[in-house]
Amino acid sequence: MSQDMEKIESSSTSGDVESSPVPYTGPQSGEANYERELDREEEYQLERLVSGSRESHVSHKGIKLRMGGSKPIPPMVPKTDYIVEFDGPEDPLHPKNRTLREKLTACIFLGLTTCTVSWGSAIFATAIPAVAQEFHVGQVVATLGISLYIAGFAAGPILWGSLSELVGRKGPILVSQFGFVLFSFATATAKDFQTVMLCRFFAGFIGSAPLAVIGGAYTDMFSHQARGKSMVGYLSMVFVGPTIAPVVGGFISASYLGWRWTEYITGIMGSFVLVMDYFFYEESYYPIVLVKKAKRLREQTGNWAIHAVAEQKNLDLNRILQNSILRPLHYLTTQPIVFLIAIYISFVYGILYLCLEVYPLIFMGGYGFTGGKAELPYLGILVGMFIGGAYLLTFEPRYGRKVDQNGGRPCPDARLDAMLLPAVCFPIGLFWLTWTGNCPQHIHWIVPTLAGLFIGFALMGIFLSAICYMVESYLPVVASVMAANAFLRAAFASSFPLFAKAMFNNMGINWAGTLLGCLATIMVPIPFVFRIYAPALKKTIKF
Repeated sequence: MSQDMEKIESSSTSGDVESSPVPYTGPQSGEANYERELDREEEYQLERLVSGSRESHVSHKGIKLRMGGSKPIPPMVPKTDYIVEFDGPEDPLHPKNRTLREKLTACIFLGLTTCTVSWGSAIFATAIPAVAQEFHVGQVVATLGISLYIAGFAAGPILWGSLSELVGRKGPILVSQFGFVLFSFATATAKDFQTVMLCRFFAGFIGSAPLAVIGGAYTDMFSHQARGKSMVGYLSMVFVGPTIAPVVGGFISASYLGWRWTEYITGIMGSFVLVMDYFFYEESYYPIVLVKKAKRLREQTGNWAIHAVAEQKNLDLNRILQNSILRPLHYLTTQPIVFLIAIYISFVYGILYLCLEVYPLIFMGGYGFTGGKAELPYLGILVGMFIGGAYLLTFEPRYGRKVDQNGGRPCPDARLDAMLLPAVCFPIGLFWLTWTGNCPQHIHWIVPTLAGLFIGFALMGIFLSAICYMVESYLPVVASVMAANAFLRAAFASSFPLFAKAMFNNMGINWAGTLLGCLATIMVPIPFVFRIYAPALKKTIKF
């Protein structure tokens, strides 16, 4: 407590901030959003119940509230004089002014949290044959272990994303990760198939907060110029998890450890990042940071009129329902940018999980790979992702100059430049993989493996550029928009593994791949259209 107060008292003189603090432009977007949501009734009640009036009582739900002891209610005080704000551009409590070391430490462990949760979605793929054999079910039925987990990804972010705008980022992340750990261990110890499936669903549902919340946490801590670099690291973890998991899981499932240890290891990883997040991530959502500052000022001064804007909100079930479900769905269905970007990202993300079924068909069925070796070609996608990340970083200096020219404000349209080449590479990679993988007798296995470079490059380039474009276009409501995106993305990804094997077996690897490649080709113009018609699209953005 004393350390926090020292921060507050030294906010204008502290030197423990970055050399280029963010310009102070008045109330932050999160604070302004809260202020807009306050209705007159809430303001009236705040003035009457917190600040007081000259009357002998006030009414609340039909009950007369008095001071007691025959004391009159004190006179009203100016409400705005007691609202806590950040103390100028160098306030050390502002998340963007934290030291680089604090930011990087938090980002590393938040990124590992995302990696762990996304890892859990894919590692079960290598356990499907063993699960099907142990519980006497078909492999398609056992594939539900992947689909139900990702279905949890679809439902969970709707709750967690908007909840983070009400209570902050840290609480939802910790609660989510704790539940993820519990259900991962429960899956590992399950005695029947139904329990395995239920635990997989709830592991995905409860553990999905990082997908909706951590992107907002990165946005809280970094300026517009640095946000792209930080998001490369974060979104790399979204893809690295499900890319590495099949490789590691393949060797675990084929060893004496058995399929259950794929879940034990997932739970152990989740426990580690849970502890790290608790100690190394400090709340970064602006309104909640100010709530904590106001609380400490009240305790130190004894002046209970001091408050933050966020404390003026009366949280009720209807508002939570609206923020958690209705608002994300509203943006998804009424905003063309959110809808089209979400469709594109969802298709790309679904292909990643479809590959969990397609790669074994190509390399086990066609090339005769066995055990954990059958998953090694998946590393081609991972290498492609790293190439895509490096490619995206080359655009950051140019983007930084555009932000400077724009007075320090974000330039969402500039994010689309990096999306153009990956959009073209994506269908090329799909055609390459499926047509060369269909001829194992004549084509060496390295050829379809190299197709993963194009697929991974496109996955990273499309996903990151689109997310940054959407985040910077909808900064005041970023968590709700990200939740809507995560909902649709997970809905696609949960369904793709279910029909993948049947589609590729019935149509053939080459023609099934042609269908997917054609769909990817149809979507190629999306970033080009957005780039050309950016001014018109901006008019559709409403908060």
